[in-house]
Amino acid sequence: MSGVRNEVVEDGDDDQRLDRWLRSRFPALKQGKLQKLLRTGQVRVDGARAKANDRVSTGQTIRIPPNINEEIPLSQAAIVGGMDIEQAGRLGDELKERIIYIDDEMIAINKPPRLAVQGGSKTETHVDGALDRLKMGSKERPRLVHRLDKDTSGVLVLARTRKSAAKLAKAFQMRETRKIYWAVVIGKPPHEGGNIDAPLAKHPGARGEMVQVDEDQGKSARTRFRIIDNAGKSMSWLELEPLTGRTHQLRVHCQLMGNPILGDGKYGSIETHNDEYEGSVFEVGIERRLHLHARSLHIPRQGKQMIEITAPLPKHMLDTWRTLGFDPDDEQAQPFDL
Repeated sequence: MSGVRNEVVEDGDDDQRLDRWLRSRFPALKQGKLQKLLRTGQVRVDGARAKANDRVSTGQTIRIPPNINEEIPLSQAAIVGGMDIEQAGRLGDELKERIIYIDDEMIAINKPPRLAVQGGSKTETHVDGALDRLKMGSKERPRLVHRLDKDTSGVLVLARTRKSAAKLAKAFQMRETRKIYWAVVIGKPPHEGGNIDAPLAKHPGARGEMVQVDEDQGKSARTRFRIIDNAGKSMSWLELEPLTGRTHQLRVHCQLMGNPILGDGKYGSIETHNDEYEGSVFEVGIERRLHLHARSLHIPRQGKQMIEITAPLPKHMLDTWRTLGFDPDDEQAQPFDL
């Protein structure tokens, strides 16, 4: 049959389930169709019939039928990760323009604010749905290895292979990576810098599920902070380093200090007032958006020098820096203890 091709299992894909191996290459492939292709013998491993849960091994040859990834008309709302193909394509092209680092193992993008990393019941547009457009010459679809909140901008790393995904995921889990965030907070913290150690847990609240300090049921959460600059006592530019990875950790810890992050409508009043401006801080031209940015990520590489990836500020934060007289290139903005 014309159009049939064979693909060889590479080292990084060893011991992966066959169905996952196939879906990593054909994200739009539905489970029902995949099962039919296997049941009818159209997909084979080393010439033999196979099951979805069979494990593939390095060097094995997978028979790929010509109809595995048939084009679906846009009128039928073809879906890729919850997004239609046209929408995913546009977002993928936009994300290509936001690549700030790339090598054989990873891609880093400067994620814009208000873009979710993964889909959900109320999330139609997200990074995960556009990853096919970020293969950049690789055979594999990039993989997410960590997350950023929807409203948080900055460095987001994608693994380019299954093998590199495993290594990077382990580095994040073992806290071998170092994440540096920048934020503008309301007021001025009582100390120039220090550590916040307060356990956190999720609880239902009036505004939906909220993360709160919980000494009894909470999980350990530690954050290091320092003041880089301040606009009198009204607002401060902080460097934040999460030493653990709890949901909304930085936002809740800043709230706990009495200095909620500017524009945080969930953990700090979005209409926060201060003594140095008349009325709301937003009356001086500052946007009502979360001012939290994943500024840099430091990743160890075996046998190589540590990689430092830095993401420029998004427009709304850069405008705030100018309004408050902060300088993102100030020598004081270099991460501490590096």
